[in-house]
Amino acid sequence: MKGLMQDWPLTVPKVLSHAARFHGSRELVSAALEGAPARTSWESVEIRARRLASALGRRGFSQGDRIATLAFNSARHIECWYAVAGTGAVYHTLNPRLLPEQIAWIANHAGDCALFFDPFLADIVVKLAPLMPGVRLYVALTDRAGLPAAALPDLIAYEDLVAEGDGNFAWPELDENTACGLCYTSGTTGDPKGVLYSHRSNVLHAMMGCSADTLAFTAKDTVLPVVPMFHANGWGIPFAAAMAGAKLVLPGPRLDGASLCRLFTEEKVTLTAAVPTVWLGMLRHLDETGTRLPHLKKIVIGGAACPRAMIDAFERKHGIEVVHSWGMTEMSPIGTVGSLTATTEALPWEQRLDVKARQGRPPFGVEMKITDIEGRELPRDGVTSGRLKVRGPAVAGAYFRNADASPFDAAGWFDTGDVATLDQDGIMTVTDRAKDVIKSGGEWISSIQIESLAMSHPAVAEAAVIGVKHPKWDERPLLIVVLKPGQSAAKGDILAFLTGKIAKWWVPDEVVFVDSIPHSATGKIQKTALRERFAGFVLPQ
Repeated sequence: MKGLMQDWPLTVPKVLSHAARFHGSRELVSAALEGAPARTSWESVEIRARRLASALGRRGFSQGDRIATLAFNSARHIECWYAVAGTGAVYHTLNPRLLPEQIAWIANHAGDCALFFDPFLADIVVKLAPLMPGVRLYVALTDRAGLPAAALPDLIAYEDLVAEGDGNFAWPELDENTACGLCYTSGTTGDPKGVLYSHRSNVLHAMMGCSADTLAFTAKDTVLPVVPMFHANGWGIPFAAAMAGAKLVLPGPRLDGASLCRLFTEEKVTLTAAVPTVWLGMLRHLDETGTRLPHLKKIVIGGAACPRAMIDAFERKHGIEVVHSWGMTEMSPIGTVGSLTATTEALPWEQRLDVKARQGRPPFGVEMKITDIEGRELPRDGVTSGRLKVRGPAVAGAYFRNADASPFDAAGWFDTGDVATLDQDGIMTVTDRAKDVIKSGGEWISSIQIESLAMSHPAVAEAAVIGVKHPKWDERPLLIVVLKPGQSAAKGDILAFLTGKIAKWWVPDEVVFVDSIPHSATGKIQKTALRERFAGFVLPQ
């Protein structure tokens, strides 16, 4: 027997229509490179998204077409997402921090046929155009007066394209499993891989994000997503914010501490989200300037492990709650969130901080287990490490146009490539990436845990740990450190600080001080580059 409820497909345009109808006056504020921020509303965004969808249809773009964006966070970029998805086409975010050759490879693999771009990125687009023969329309996200003088075929100003459309355009009825968005992984191993989101997956993921133990967006919040929309589906924030009716503050490309603090203060931001490298710079700015952020209540930190010392500094010194999260492009991207329970909330501060430094618990919609190398499930005892596997309605089941099915099994489990522990309460702790774990004398050493501890040293700004060859133990940890400006420390100071906090055999054999550590286009430490740099490093005997 079937239930007698309505068949109401979970599609992205319904999220925007809800925001426009019930939270229509809530603002979207886009920071400008020059001058005052541009202001619009959810009601206006929906009308303009309908116009853009209509214009795209009149120009021959149809369901299934991949339409790319090369842009930072702005209201126009969000209008593009909703307009493209609303027609049944697929928005495809390209990362402007990649090399032109890498961007072109991804665009061609995806089969992109149009490109919307920020005008200040025109020089990159000019280099890309000859490499992307499938793109037949270039749209600069500006008005006619701001149109860049770029030698691009079929170039049009965004506002002119929007003006071509009909604001009364009716969103077509789409199957909720219709493809909606496309985002490529960072490609740390092999070529980047495309993750193809559906309307259903995006809507369910937004519901996860709005839940109280996850991102907890509400209509009272003012949200500033520092994380760019080209990183892991924008962490789902463009959809969750609309679903909740939150105000959105969109920072554009200026993500330095001073620029962000100004927006936090002027727009009374209550919630923000970014990778740890952004918050390292923010803490430095706050300490150097004495700036206070009285309105900011919560920072969501993900994309890489958040150092324990960073959580401690934000919470105790600045009074801002830190929510540690973990996820992947393949997961839309929420996997776990470090919200506290009644039990952990009652712990003394140091123990509570230990819990918050872990990656957290999965929300409803994410199943999780750890297995050994043969795929046998391992105990959830908080100690045993294994390969972390996940499944759920917002988790990828395959890669787009890619024959590599190795991460996916017949039961629907996706192998994340992370090594982790799970405890009886469902709290997950990533101990390392499978490719980064250090194997010393047959035992595993967690580079992430050593890095987090090293960054608790008052003189350390950033730290990375890699394994280097050892004649007896196969591999031993090498600690690479960037010191804070004006601070000094020697190898002995750092090693003494670590001693007693980790197992003796985990203590690195050497400490190397460098001016900077390389990061990927998504802000993660590039350990491949570090391994190449220190490939011939000889440890002291």
